[in-house]
Amino acid sequence: MQEEPHVDVLIVGAGLSGIGAGYHLQANCPGRSYAILEGRERSGGTWDLFRYPGIRSDSDMYTLGYSFRPWTQAKSIADGPSILKYVRETAQAHGIDRKIRFEHRVVRASWSTPEARWWVDVERGPGRERLRMSCNFLFMCSGYYNYTAGYTPEFAGAADYTGRIVHPQHWPDGLDYAGKRVVVIGSGATAMTLVPALAKTAAHVTLLQRSPTYVVSRPAEDPLANRLRRLLPARMAYGITRWKNVLLSMLFFRLAKRKPQSIKRMILGGVRQALGPDYDIATHFTPRYNPWDQRLCLVPDGDLFAALKAGRASMVTDHIDRFTPRGIRLESGRELEADLIVTATGLDLQVLGGVALDVDGVPVDPAATFNYKGMMYSDVPNLASSFGYTNASWTLKCDLTCEYVCRLLNHMERRGWRQCTPRNTDPALVAEPWLDFSSGYVQRSIGKFPKQGSRAPWRLYQNYARDLMSLRFGSVADGVMEFSNPRRGV
Repeated sequence: MQEEPHVDVLIVGAGLSGIGAGYHLQANCPGRSYAILEGRERSGGTWDLFRYPGIRSDSDMYTLGYSFRPWTQAKSIADGPSILKYVRETAQAHGIDRKIRFEHRVVRASWSTPEARWWVDVERGPGRERLRMSCNFLFMCSGYYNYTAGYTPEFAGAADYTGRIVHPQHWPDGLDYAGKRVVVIGSGATAMTLVPALAKTAAHVTLLQRSPTYVVSRPAEDPLANRLRRLLPARMAYGITRWKNVLLSMLFFRLAKRKPQSIKRMILGGVRQALGPDYDIATHFTPRYNPWDQRLCLVPDGDLFAALKAGRASMVTDHIDRFTPRGIRLESGRELEADLIVTATGLDLQVLGGVALDVDGVPVDPAATFNYKGMMYSDVPNLASSFGYTNASWTLKCDLTCEYVCRLLNHMERRGWRQCTPRNTDPALVAEPWLDFSSGYVQRSIGKFPKQGSRAPWRLYQNYARDLMSLRFGSVADGVMEFSNPRRGV
């Protein structure tokens, strides 16, 4: 097996998180060498993988964008190609793109305490050539879902259907849906995005959901942000807008948790105003759970509501009995005829990009670990993973995670330590699910993920202001992080 040159930090993933990690390492740990391994042949991660019509973010770009690179476009709720361009331009502007090694798929990482390094097994290129790399610190920025396949339930009679079935995660190039009857199965952000985009040219689009989701409309452009950008320097305008949006989202989330019925009435009132008093909101837009028990769906400029009101799209809330040659038969007995069925049925989550870990020859089961500060794992040395918020923009937490990792590395360098390991020595710590989220894609996979604890630093707070104080200003030597394995002569 071929061995590659050693690097101080190895980043896995060249998407939004991985590019951000590269920047922070260059800015805050300039003496550290690093490389980025990307399993695919292109950078951009999610924003390169997903190609379905209408692909966009459901977070505003003033918080989804990097803290160090202002978003300067007019649209706050941006489309996928614009986000991909932003990520790649960021990488190019800071020379991060030169650190990326494409078609390098990490399959295993083994920690050696005597050497104080990770040995990382990689498959390179279409021929899956095996090679080995080593690093002192492993930074996983590969997201939390399986890039090779989305989640599709087993549908009875699917083989009988004579039309085409497509999952949005693998949207075919050039798929022609103009003038066709389309059924989109799902009730999450992907389905809500697809329906108005397909409805522009399809004969009709039906959104078929088992149960409703809370849906809120928001302007695609932020008038205050655009005004500030004309009056102030770009970075200052960006910072003001970023904090405005952070604080508003935190306030809304807190109100949803404290006064769920009031927020529920507000959300449903907005839907009723958009669709009119005669629309069956109770059936199609009123979930059984409270707001923010699952993630809300955002529709910019009310595009979904406009498609429904114009009759180009419709909603059906029912359970599938089976597929038929012509479409889908529902448990109510109704049949939906379709030329194309899109299964926007969710993601297949995986831990640490599916990489197998061992520490000194002992396999690591992530589900048996506690998650430290939302990024590290109990008894696993010199490894962090970048994972964003479920109630706010992904990048907000990822930026803070990168800052903390740099602080940790610099502390070790100053003190002469080669190893940092979170250790749980609290016998009273109670294990709780990693995410307190009732969404199906989370509940299907939650057993594979680490646990969070009942108190800090093992608790996941989903609170940007609290994390900002802890990760940017809190001591890295907190009594839980164990520093060991000193350099010779220290």
